[in-house]
Order: sequence, then C-alpha cells, then structure tokens
Amino acid sequence: MTLTPLEPKRSASTTKASSLRRYLLPGLFGTALLLTGATLQAQETLRAGGTPSGIPFTFLDVQTNEITGAMVDLVQALGEDMGYDVTVQESQFNALIPSLTSGKIDIISAAMLKTPERAQVVAFSDDVYPYGEGVVIKTDYEGEIHSLDDLAGETIGAQVGTTYVEQLNAMGIFPEIRNYDTLADMMRDVSLGRIVAGVGDAPIMGYQLSQGRFPDLQLAEGYEQQMVGHIGLAVAQENTELLEQLNASLAKLKEDGTVEAIFEEWGL
Repeated sequence: MTLTPLEPKRSASTTKASSLRRYLLPGLFGTALLLTGATLQAQETLRAGGTPSGIPFTFLDVQTNEITGAMVDLVQALGEDMGYDVTVQESQFNALIPSLTSGKIDIISAAMLKTPERAQVVAFSDDVYPYGEGVVIKTDYEGEIHSLDDLAGETIGAQVGTTYVEQLNAMGIFPEIRNYDTLADMMRDVSLGRIVAGVGDAPIMGYQLSQGRFPDLQLAEGYEQQMVGHIGLAVAQENTELLEQLNASLAKLKEDGTVEAIFEEWGL
C-alpha cells in the first residue's frame, strides 16, 4: 500500500488570508491599472488658459460657450504636433499667470506680451506675433495724436493686468488712468465720453472696430507705437521639457506656414 504524504494542515487564519488574496489582488491590480491610466491621461492632456475678451486672439464664442481665436487654433496645432490633447480654460487676463504658477493650467496661450518682468515669473516661448499698442478715440475727436504726450492732462483708460497700466502711470502726465477688465469695457467708456481715450492692444481693438463694433470710435491714425514687443506662449519656469517641445513644434509650424495661415485666417 502506497502512503500519500499528508498535506500540512492550514490554520483558519491562513485559509482566510489566502481567500482574501484571491479576491483582493485582482482588485488591487485593476486599481493600479486605472491609476496608471489616469496618470498617463493627465500627462497627455495640455491645459491651456485663454481670455474671454481678447478678440481675435482668444475670446468666448457665445454660440458654443467655448474659448476660441487665433491663439486657441495655434495651441491646438502645437498640441497635435507634440502629441497632446488640448483643453482651453477660460481666465481673465490678470489671472493667467497666477493660474499657471499655481498649477491650474499648463500653458498660457493668449495675447500676452513678453516682458522682462513677466519672464521672471514664467518661461516664454520663442516669439509668436509682433505686437504694439494703439489709442482708441471717438471719430469726432479734434486734434491729432502722434504720441501719448498729446493726451497729457486727459483722463484715459487701460486694461488691468497689461503692461500699459504701469507704463502710463510712470509717465506722470495723466490725472487719472482708469482700469478695465476688458478692452470692450474700456472702448464703451470712450464711446460714452467717460474717458477721452483708451490705450490697449492695437490688433484686438482694430479687429473689434473692423467687425462694426463701436462705429463712433477709431484708432488714432497718426499714432506711433511706443511699446512694441512680441507675444509668446508661456509655461511654468521649471517645466523646461514642455518649453523645449513647444519651441521645437513652433519652429516647425512656422517653417511649414501653419502659424502664418492661422493668423491670416483671423485677419491678423
């Protein structure tokens, strides 16, 4: 007679642990996969910030309730070239940099001038579009405006969060400089006679005027820009990898004509 070796007797606790492993390990493994998938998905999505009032660069399309514009099309094209899905979040202009530095967004894609002061806080891409200020006045304005000195002693306006506010204050020739959340609000006050002139982004104000908004306003024709610069996209300073990817794709899309075509499509 052949004797079969007896298997060691398992304690109740050992049997219970084995059963738990059978049920828990697949669940834990599945959870790990979900977490890994979520991490990858987060890494593949680029969160861009755009303003609702920077026509035609970024603005809110009231029909779709989404942010659209030239800089939105640009960041979408860049994202596609870099292999990212892009979502665009609405933000007021003066909240863009805080949103970036706090990690709420990954990139600023708006009509933001590259300045030394801003470059101390964020990392700018290579130049995207040349940019300068304009002066909006009523069509029946008497007199010529060649420089901001020609408006000395007048109450004027500027958009909060822009470089123009600080530069206008530094001139010390205006009794009052009113700040506005949007250029449209500023232009409305010029139209209503509450301020004599408004200083802001010439391409944005010019586009709004070309669309028939504020028919009683115009850009001062003889004005010579004094604060010309370039706009660029911006990322967090520590995100050097994204900045390198961004500049590589930007150079590629400039070379193949995509960037120029986007801005031409928006009348820029």
